[in-house]
Amino acid sequence: MKRDLNQFPDDENGDVLWNMHSDGDNLATPREVDFSVIFPTEEAALQFAVLMLKNDQKVSFSAYEGNVELPWQVQAHPVMEPNHENITGYESQLALDAAKFGGRNDGWGAMQQD
Repeated sequence: MKRDLNQFPDDENGDVLWNMHSDGDNLATPREVDFSVIFPTEEAALQFAVLMLKNDQKVSFSAYEGNVELPWQVQAHPVMEPNHENITGYESQLALDAAKFGGRNDGWGAMQQD
């Protein structure tokens, strides 16, 4: 199977989406996608989570052991078709909003759909 670089660009998100597609995931099926954003303080993470909630986003909050300097995590859980435009656009908006609180994106994931 040949990779369509229009649908799966040569970048990190394109690579993940290509791997999902190659594993048989039906990327046309909308599903909850989990985007992780990490923060330096609990207060900053909570402020970001409140901002997300005010924008009608489903979120979860927890301590994060994967980064000593950014030990708090907020996950956003929008429902979308996992395509490059949706994933990259949502990540870009998260990065802009999180930066105001000292946070940064830390990846995304989604359950496979057949």
